[in-house]
Amino acid sequence: MTSISFSGLGLADPVLRALNAQNYTTPTPIQAEAIPPLMAGRDLLGIAQTGTGKTAAFALPLLHKLAALKSRPAPRTARALILAPTRELAGQIADSFRLYGKHLDLSIAVVFGGVRQGPQIKALARGVDVLIATPGRLMDHLGQGNIRLSEAKTLVLDEADRMLDMGFVRDVRKIVRDLPHQRQTVFLSATMPKEVEKLAREILGDAVRVEVTPKVVTVAKVEQIVHFVDASAKRSLLTKMLENPDMARVIVFTRTKHGANRVTTFLHKASIEASAIHGNKSQAARQKALDGFKSGRLRVLVATDIAARGIDVADVSHVVNYEIPNEPETYVHRIGRTARAGAGGVAVSLCDPSEKGYLVRIDRLTGQTLAGPAPRLGKPQSGNRQNLASKSGPNSNPNSPKSRPQTEAGRRRRRSRGASRRKAA
Repeated sequence: MTSISFSGLGLADPVLRALNAQNYTTPTPIQAEAIPPLMAGRDLLGIAQTGTGKTAAFALPLLHKLAALKSRPAPRTARALILAPTRELAGQIADSFRLYGKHLDLSIAVVFGGVRQGPQIKALARGVDVLIATPGRLMDHLGQGNIRLSEAKTLVLDEADRMLDMGFVRDVRKIVRDLPHQRQTVFLSATMPKEVEKLAREILGDAVRVEVTPKVVTVAKVEQIVHFVDASAKRSLLTKMLENPDMARVIVFTRTKHGANRVTTFLHKASIEASAIHGNKSQAARQKALDGFKSGRLRVLVATDIAARGIDVADVSHVVNYEIPNEPETYVHRIGRTARAGAGGVAVSLCDPSEKGYLVRIDRLTGQTLAGPAPRLGKPQSGNRQNLASKSGPNSNPNSPKSRPQTEAGRRRRRSRGASRRKAA
């Protein structure tokens, strides 16, 4: 399917020129399958993992359609609406539209929370061709009369599964009610749990379904490693892992904002350059951290799941699940930060005994067996690849209590020995 070129898809010449300038000649599988029906005006349900080129899959046909329009949008209206779960993702989508549409005279506006409304209100007042928004801030603007959606002929819901995870489903339904019934709708999600499928049925018409994700829903080129450790040993293990120069660009995930701050603090104490990105950070601080990570000035970015949406950084060598996510779909999103655009990558999960159940749920979703026994810390991994933990230091001994992998079989043996000793006493 991907043997076709962008020039063979019938895209407008200004769009092709922008693609050629970036040396983009061959569409990814999701692009090759999604662009033709979208250009034909069909609704689309797209299931594809992050890093597969989903943004271009809807951006290119939308830009092609807008290129044919000669008039300007009316004040306080938008011709196309794209909803994204976080400000980072909204900004990333806007950057893509500006890149692919640089030879088109189009207006693009981005609205999200955490910043002043004034510049957003000014941009909306002129009318925009493409409006990219997070649901909460868009609801604010709708309530204040800053924008009308009656002229929006295209709706895109990007990363719909994360939107539901974050509690935006009611806002999304209200926004959809403000849109014209006759419209083109694009619904994109990395996973398709029942709640997401229900929402898709509500808002899509006779949609083409495009699914490039294999039945095993994790990114195929990500090497996945699990270390079973006590929670108290995670700090020392992470710092030792980061002594490995192969961990060149690393995203460390935590479940909470406070957890992200704590990880960043102890990494600083270990003289490791790191910065946290989460919802309590200002937009300026988040952007500074992201820019530092993209430029290579920061080697480690510590992130919560919500803040990480929209992080599209090339060459992320490793993802570390410092805390195992309690939603299995989140695991898929996390490890998708590495192995972008067909590259390889490594995902390392640090699992304490209380998190074993989360790992079992991930196994059920992905069809893998991550919850089984892991190699002892400090020993080589399968093949010639060495364990990422350093062998030096007081806790590196694989037989020491703090670094010994906590497998179920090991715990049963220890409980049995303890019971025997109590009987002997």
